[in-house]
Amino acid sequence: MAFEHYIRAGSRRLRCGYTTGVCAALAASGAAEYLLGGQKPPEVSLVTEKGISVRIPVFGCGICAEDAKAVWCSVLKDAGDDADVTDGIEVCATLSLCAEEGIHIDGGSGVGRVTKPGLDQPVGNAAINSVPRQMIADAVQAVCRQYGYPGGIRVVISIPAGGKIAAQTLNAMLGVEGGLSILGTSGIVEPMSEQALRDTIEVNIRQVAAESKDLILTPGNYGERFIEMENIKRYGVPVVKCSNFIGDALDMAAAEGFARVLLAGHIGKLVKIAAGIMNTHSSYADGRNEVFCAHTALCGGQTGLCRKLMEAATADACIALLDAAKQRRQVMDSILRAVQRRLSHRAGGSFRIGAVTFSNRYGVLGQTELAGEIMEAWQICGRSKAALRNDETAVK
Repeated sequence: MAFEHYIRAGSRRLRCGYTTGVCAALAASGAAEYLLGGQKPPEVSLVTEKGISVRIPVFGCGICAEDAKAVWCSVLKDAGDDADVTDGIEVCATLSLCAEEGIHIDGGSGVGRVTKPGLDQPVGNAAINSVPRQMIADAVQAVCRQYGYPGGIRVVISIPAGGKIAAQTLNAMLGVEGGLSILGTSGIVEPMSEQALRDTIEVNIRQVAAESKDLILTPGNYGERFIEMENIKRYGVPVVKCSNFIGDALDMAAAEGFARVLLAGHIGKLVKIAAGIMNTHSSYADGRNEVFCAHTALCGGQTGLCRKLMEAATADACIALLDAAKQRRQVMDSILRAVQRRLSHRAGGSFRIGAVTFSNRYGVLGQTELAGEIMEAWQICGRSKAALRNDETAVK
């Protein structure tokens, strides 16, 4: 039974899939059902962060050969129309009762371990990110409540083919060794056909242009949450997700005649723009460490710090190193000046463009000079519109 949830990309209808995080939670739910209820479930289900229901058949379920008190359940991942090396992999959850209260989650065979700082999990932990961990815990707790079990449960997530498949990913370079990461923020995998994505972005930008000369671009879900949390929505400016296609989105904005554009993105994406990288997908180019290193050197950073920056696993890890050296502000200002130059060059004078960047761990990291001017103009415009509405109300 295929997962039947679709998105429209231009003229194409593409089937979505679900993340390894959802798979782990589903498998854990099935194993909990068998452990506490004594029956092997034929299927498992949950509702994702986006409110979309996923109901799929169980692939396997049984008592562990190594421990008769532990049970396991597995499901198969469905990536939909997305080109993903993890499509079709088996994700397994092994559950057992434990004396400690609560749900205790770890990774087993085929799930990587974190070896470098700066990732979602601390060094030594299984590479099961925070949102999937919560999904797994919620799924198991729901079954515990159903059967009135108040005690503790140990959950071990494994991926039988994970070690082999991880060799096809960037995990080792990022600092995840021995297997795959359990990922996902929304629970749903939207197809990543490049042309389909470009078509969708173009349609969205064209629709916005019909009603507004102002636009906010953001690569994805992190940016959307940042815009919400920082109340950037108060300006009333439409938001379009541009994925990794930042250069293409700017070209589209120019073609549609926008006056002002703000780019709001995670530092892991936006730092690449400082090097002129306008498609920020890792398969095209990276350069994050090199940008941090170069600008730190320009700001007088010591050789030892530059070497550490080149070895850092993530942009967040680079920020931590700059904080330790008390050079974050100086280096970020330098990077943001470079980002502004690159964006202005790509816009070619067609519109005013600025950028604001953030980290999930450190919050707002800074904004370009034009970003501040653009948001100030939007604020003034908002006040003017509010005053006009008040005047019209008074006249009535």
